[in-house]
Amino acid sequence: MNGDDYGHADTAADGTDRLVGAEAESDESAVEAALRPRELSEFIGQSKVREQLDLVLKAARRRGGTADHVLLSGAPGLGKTTLSMIIAAEMSAPIRITSGPAIQHAGDLAAILSSLQEGEILFLDEIHRMSRPAEEMLYMAMEDYRVDVIVGKGPGATAIPLELPPFTLVGATTRAGLLPPPLRDRFGFTAHMEFYEPGELEQVVHRSARLLDVRTDAEGATEIAGRSRGTPRIANRLLRRVRDYAQVKADGMIDRDIASRALAVYEVDERGLDRLDRAVLGALLKLFGGGPVGLSTLSVAVGEERETVEEVAEPFLVREGLLARTPRGRIATPAAWDHLGLARPPQSPGSPAGTRQQGLFGE
Repeated sequence: MNGDDYGHADTAADGTDRLVGAEAESDESAVEAALRPRELSEFIGQSKVREQLDLVLKAARRRGGTADHVLLSGAPGLGKTTLSMIIAAEMSAPIRITSGPAIQHAGDLAAILSSLQEGEILFLDEIHRMSRPAEEMLYMAMEDYRVDVIVGKGPGATAIPLELPPFTLVGATTRAGLLPPPLRDRFGFTAHMEFYEPGELEQVVHRSARLLDVRTDAEGATEIAGRSRGTPRIANRLLRRVRDYAQVKADGMIDRDIASRALAVYEVDERGLDRLDRAVLGALLKLFGGGPVGLSTLSVAVGEERETVEEVAEPFLVREGLLARTPRGRIATPAAWDHLGLARPPQSPGSPAGTRQQGLFGE
C-alpha cells in the first residue's frame, strides 16, 4: 500500500530490496500488522490528528450514527492504514479494505458499495488512482448513500438507483493534490500525516521491541530512530534487521554500537541514506560537479530507471537538504558535499562563484 511517493518501491532496478523503502514486503506484512496499535490511545505521534480524530469519533458514537468520511494524506509508512483500522475498532464496526488501482470500472465500486453493512468502514488506499467513472459514482455514494447502476448500453441503457446503508469512507493518498475538488470536498474530516520527530520514533522502536521481545537500551533505540527517515514503518524494519544482527553477532542485546554496526552492514548511514541515495549523490557530485544535471542523465549515470530516482531517492534527498530541483536540472547542496566528505570545487553550486556565474538558486 501507499506506493506512489518516495517509497514507491522497495526494490531497486538491480533487484535488491531497499531496507529503507517505505513499502512493506509481502513476507513481512504479518509482522508489521502485529506491531500496529489497536486503539487511538496507543498510536504514537501525529498528536493533532489524533486529537481531532478522537473528537470526530466520540461525537459520532454519542449520536449513535456513523462517523464522517475521513481523508488521510501523507507519505507512505506514516500510519494511514493503521488509523483506518483504529477508526473501525473505535466505532466497533467491520472494515473493508481495497485500493484505488483495484477499482478500474464503476461496476467494481458498485459491487463493493452494494455489499457494505450499515456503519461499515470502507478503507480506500491510494484513492487518487481510482478511475474517473468510479470516482464520479463515489460522489453520490458519499453524499446521498445512493448509486445509479447503469444496465444495458446505448439508447436502451437504464439507470437503476441503488440505496446504500450509511457507511464511513476512509480514503488514503500520498498525493492529495491529485484528488479532484468535488471528491476532496465530500470528506467531513481531512488530515495530513507529518513525518515523525526522532523522539517519537524512539517511542515506536521501544514499543515494537517490547512486542518482538527484543532487548534494546535507550542509545540503541536512538540510533535506529535517527536513521529511520521520519517513518515508523522504516523504524520497525530497521529494528528487525538490527535484531537479526544482534542475535547472530552478539548476545541479542541492542546498544548503540551493535545498532551502528548492523546498519553499516545493511548500508544505511547515520542520516538514513541507503545505497541508492548515496549513488545518486555520488554521481551528481563526482561526475557532474554538483550539477545542474537532467534527471534522465542522472538516472543513466546510476543505472536506475528515471522513475526510481525521481520517486524513490529524490524526495528524501530534497527533504534532507542534500539535493535541489531547479529549472535547469538537479543540483547538490553544500550539505551533500559535506555528507560524502568531498571538497567543494570553486564553481560548484552553492559556492559564491558558482552561484554568481550559473544563477542556479535564483531560477
